[in-house]
Amino acid sequence: MKKSFWNLLALLCAFGCIFIATSTFAQDCEGCKDPALFSRMPGFHIYNSTNLEFDRIEFWVSAGKKQAVEGRYFYYDYYANEGIKQPSGLQVARNYTNAVKAIGGTVVYEYEDGGTQCAVMKVVKDGKEVWSNVEAAGNGMYKLYIVEKQAMDQAVVADAKSLAGSINTTGKAAVYGIYFDTNKALIKPESEPAIAQIAKMLQADSALKIFVVGHTDNVGAFDYNVKLAQDRAASVIAALTKMGIAAARMTPFGAGPTSPVASNKAEEGRAKNRRVELVAQ
Repeated sequence: MKKSFWNLLALLCAFGCIFIATSTFAQDCEGCKDPALFSRMPGFHIYNSTNLEFDRIEFWVSAGKKQAVEGRYFYYDYYANEGIKQPSGLQVARNYTNAVKAIGGTVVYEYEDGGTQCAVMKVVKDGKEVWSNVEAAGNGMYKLYIVEKQAMDQAVVADAKSLAGSINTTGKAAVYGIYFDTNKALIKPESEPAIAQIAKMLQADSALKIFVVGHTDNVGAFDYNVKLAQDRAASVIAALTKMGIAAARMTPFGAGPTSPVASNKAEEGRAKNRRVELVAQ
């Protein structure tokens, strides 16, 4: 009888341990794993995550100022397992900033948003500039955003023939393969293929004269965007003259945000509005 009692008690304890284990240690979402740059806070699991080949995220870099970063995008929702002593939001944020500093990175901006501790960080790892933002409110969960900065692999290429066809049909052609850093007019090196195709089109039709029109989204002051668009159009013309196209055949114009082709309410639309157009004179 005594032996049966102890056997039963051992069996109940075993079931109790199994129950505690399953209720305390939640599993990560299917296919989810930590980013290469960071481990997680102890006692947390990944509730949800996103991995996109290319996206654009705006990070706060100072009070009232954001910087857009484009590249491979990762997002994580971390939830606390049951029964752990939950860390404060500041404790979570400091763990991440200390981790970045330990590998030579920098803390760009720390701020509080409605009780949520936020920290924007930047580090160069394996030759890539990586931006991240952790948001923690001390309520048993925190969010982590990461962007590995890089240019998008351009899948759609506007060649000279298609540009000429569009101008002949509609009087204009939109070019999306010309890249600039945020708030700058200097053309990035990965724009060279698109510039070369514009030059090829102009070389094939020596009588064609064009307006090179810069377009922006509506983020920021109107006058600033118009000037930025004008400066970018002038940069395109400067690049084309280096390829042998006479400057007299091209006129720069800054349309700024005045001719959108999509709504500026979402990033997808704003990306379409940031473009260079070639308009026949």
